[in-house]
Amino acid sequence: MDLQNAKSRLKHVLLRARYAAIGAAAGAAIGAVFSRNAASTGGAIGALIGATVADTRDTASALLEDARENEFSPLSTDDEQN
Repeated sequence: MDLQNAKSRLKHVLLRARYAAIGAAAGAAIGAVFSRNAASTGGAIGALIGATVADTRDTASALLEDARENEFSPLSTDDEQN
């Protein structure tokens, strides 16, 4: 197993866990306004949303990193004959 790959995977897992915990806390706090059952449900839904946000953020970051490496080329050049 490549050390760089393992480090990247661990970073991704920790980021996802952090976002899930924040989402769970926010969902539970909002749900607690209504009832104990709503707090439990809100925490679960918040955790799912937090994990989804972390995955989306990671995907977007990877796409931006790839774009920076490849640098955008101009859409057209003066050499093209149309």
